[in-house]
Amino acid sequence: MALTPGRVLCKAAGARTGNGGRNRIVVTTDSMDMDAFTYRNGELCAEGVALRALADQHGTPLYVYSQTHLQTQYRTLAQAMRAVKPLICFSVKANSNGAVMRTLLDEGSGLDIVSGGELYRARRAGADPARIVFAGVGKTADEIRYALRAGILFFTVESEPEARRISACAVETGTIGRIAFRINPDVDPQTHKYISTGKKENKFGLDAERTLKAYALAAQLPNIEIAGLHMHIGSQILTAQPFHDAVSIVREFCRTLKTLHPTFRYLDIGGGIGIRYKAADQPLDPATYAARVVPLLEELGLQIVMEPGRYLCGNAGVLVCRVQYVKDNAFKKFVVVDAGMNDLIRPSLYQAHHDILSVAEGRGVIHGDLVGPICESGDFLAADRDLPEVGEGDLLAVTSAGAYGFAMASTYNSRPLVAEVMVNGDRAWVVGQRETWEDLVRREPLPATA
Repeated sequence: MALTPGRVLCKAAGARTGNGGRNRIVVTTDSMDMDAFTYRNGELCAEGVALRALADQHGTPLYVYSQTHLQTQYRTLAQAMRAVKPLICFSVKANSNGAVMRTLLDEGSGLDIVSGGELYRARRAGADPARIVFAGVGKTADEIRYALRAGILFFTVESEPEARRISACAVETGTIGRIAFRINPDVDPQTHKYISTGKKENKFGLDAERTLKAYALAAQLPNIEIAGLHMHIGSQILTAQPFHDAVSIVREFCRTLKTLHPTFRYLDIGGGIGIRYKAADQPLDPATYAARVVPLLEELGLQIVMEPGRYLCGNAGVLVCRVQYVKDNAFKKFVVVDAGMNDLIRPSLYQAHHDILSVAEGRGVIHGDLVGPICESGDFLAADRDLPEVGEGDLLAVTSAGAYGFAMASTYNSRPLVAEVMVNGDRAWVVGQRETWEDLVRREPLPATA
């Protein structure tokens, strides 16, 4: 990754040190706040770089990521869980940018993938397939064969038909398919219904009784190795109790499965650790999480796997956008920016809250909607909210956009995908090129004219 010519645009925090030829900032705090994005000299900065300068250089809308925040979050979690030495597998679906993956791989992370495309991205970023786990309810035969040939650690298996398919693909490719059935412990994670995955009405996993029967079936399948058990109860969970409850339930199954299957050695406890999206949120501190689950895990004697996504990258990113118009009608005020639901769909899809900051400090407050240019009534980034008082041409930053931001972006309304920039200290470099109009039609050959 080539760095652009760098200069100090904001006063950088922390000490400089080497990191394989790249510069980084050493952060000494365990804080889960957005320390990487702060006001300095009246300007909102990403680490040591002013967001205004990045917007002027690379245009808007623009995703900006803090490499230091990614590193700090990983180290904090690894330290909290050190007693069980987990294999921490970053959930690629949260942010599949190659530079984000490479940063976490350099910290020692494995990867959690949900598609053949993510496996391709992971290998391109330099991941060791033996530290990759493959989840998802709808794996195709082509994806399974690709993963088997690559030599991934194991598949998270959601159903008996999937186990049979992995077996058939393993026989075909002359490989061994290592599997871990996903158990559904029926624990309420107390989060948004769209990101709750461990209740009995969800599409994921198998109930307890069926799980044991599924392992008995798998033990009879050719070219299958029973490697472990998997669970994932949901995302953006802000209390440790649901994790404690779920691990308490599955540990008895682990003991049984260890007795029945000599190759059983992994327990994958999924992800879901919540972050701060707004000031009132109390994020789940990894030390608190670890205090509730580590004692339960230590006694099992299994290799623990974790799949954090949002926790690692959510507050590592912001979406910078520029105000196009401020529009009033008889009922409310609309701030219209150049970023829309195609760039960040979480507010429209989940009614998710993202704090909105003015890039220039000290603005007043107005009340209204922050909306984008997409031709949909659901195109908003903030609805019925207090917003910075801005005018045409001013810059805003949508915070907590590092997870499920660019990864869920689309080209709806024929809007090209935006650029991505990573910052480390006082340096910044492009890690995702902005698409052009030509890129939009590159895959669409026109029919011959008469």
